[in-house]
Amino acid sequence: MSEWVRGLRLWFAPARIRDEGETPDYRFSLANERTFLAWIRTALALIGGGFAVDQFLPDLHRSVRVTLALALIATGAVCAVRAVNHWVRCERAMRRGEDLPVSRFPALLALLVAAVAVVMVVVVALGDV
Repeated sequence: MSEWVRGLRLWFAPARIRDEGETPDYRFSLANERTFLAWIRTALALIGGGFAVDQFLPDLHRSVRVTLALALIATGAVCAVRAVNHWVRCERAMRRGEDLPVSRFPALLALLVAAVAVVMVVVVALGDV
């Protein structure tokens, strides 16, 4: 079974993580869980922001409104999936005594949110587009 499939299975059966290496200090596992929850809060905020753009900016041109809303909602969905993936990868690395995995996702997320913010600044500056 490929490493990717084994990692995916851990999403839905986290007790299997105990088969990996040695149990780390529980404080590290709890910190990993808090990080997961922070990513989930970020995902919920992005999804909520997408719905807010769609529902509370009715005067905004429909194509702009829908594009911004969908960008935020899709980013929130990706963020939620990435949260569980990152949790599993970090938990496995800690149990194996390996370095924690690095990720480009935070930078990509920041760039996407910044791009949406720039579009919103333009929309506000120009008025109803």
